[in-house]
Amino acid sequence: MFDHLTPQAPDAIMHLMELCKADPNPDKIDLGVGVYKTGDGATPIMRAVKKAEQLWWSEEDTKTYVGTVGNADFRKHMLSLILGEDMHQALAPRLSSAQGAGGSGALRLGAELLHGASPDSTVWVSTPTWANHMPLIGSTGLRIENYPYYNRETLGVDFDDMIAHLDKHAKAGDIVLLHGCCHNPTGADLSHAQWDTLAEFLPERGLIPFVDLAYFGLGRGMEDDTYGLKTLMRAVPELVLAASCSKNFALYRERVGLVAIMSKTADTAKIIQSQLGAIQRRMISMPPDHGAALVARILGDKALYTMWEDELTEMRERIIALRAQLSDALSVQGAEVIAAAVKAQNGMFSTLPLSVDQAVALREKHSVYLTNSGRINIAGASTQNIPRFATAILDVL
Repeated sequence: MFDHLTPQAPDAIMHLMELCKADPNPDKIDLGVGVYKTGDGATPIMRAVKKAEQLWWSEEDTKTYVGTVGNADFRKHMLSLILGEDMHQALAPRLSSAQGAGGSGALRLGAELLHGASPDSTVWVSTPTWANHMPLIGSTGLRIENYPYYNRETLGVDFDDMIAHLDKHAKAGDIVLLHGCCHNPTGADLSHAQWDTLAEFLPERGLIPFVDLAYFGLGRGMEDDTYGLKTLMRAVPELVLAASCSKNFALYRERVGLVAIMSKTADTAKIIQSQLGAIQRRMISMPPDHGAALVARILGDKALYTMWEDELTEMRERIIALRAQLSDALSVQGAEVIAAAVKAQNGMFSTLPLSVDQAVALREKHSVYLTNSGRINIAGASTQNIPRFATAILDVL
């Protein structure tokens, strides 16, 4: 049966991790894998998560199933966190939601729902986008196309080209995948004014926004990071949201995500709610509960919430400070555009204008590990190694 199968190429990020691990240089710099790290290179469990786990260990009284759409308290608290209590309450009758197995599971649930509702629709994704968007969404059977987004010369968003391309090529009923904040892999986000323009453009053209909110809280703060999503939700009749707790709660291995759909009416929302349960049932039956229970406990407990919010602020401010330090170190003749972009971009990632040969040279000559596309995880750097990293970039440039 299996004789005809062929080996698959290793995942590029996983392969980069192995290369870095095998490098004996004690001063190597790992900017590849997309996890938050402290200055000493660790990815610790957040203090609020540790405390919530201690409380949950003493209080949990069953391991029975939680249901196909997952933890109800988790879904309620997450929507209030993302939308704000007032907006959540106002939209609640039109909202359907389900817990996903991580942000990836949330994306897949949303894509499966969209395919079932409109199998002939096209999903438009940014150039570039997160590498797993296309296999996750495309394997449902939905067609995927690209729209212009990142300009590798200005290192900013080509918004006019993005709008012109969608205006010309996207048809009513198509889906536009948008990064809610902290664009992966570029770090180049839409401005408030650009979100405002999208809020007019999308409903005028009959396009459905699918917002991937994987890093909220790690860009400019919770309010700013959810501005685009909330602006769209005030303007469009229908929207799909996928959110992740991997980064902002550091719950990577627990696989905690949320999919939410805003529909036109409360009656439609009830139908979609049943659809989400049925989709999850045929895919994985039930989502895991441990991580979701921890998030629900943190968001529902004032003291734990404050503890989590303070630590998230520490993480965000560290990333912003690292960006400023790297920008200063790159502020030399010939690298001014990179220096300005690194400081202006948001979240953990930036995509530098490096060729594959330059990325390889950084690894082989300087023990600096980043993807061949030039994407760096700024949270993988430290105040101690940024000067050496900047010197290495200038050397290969």
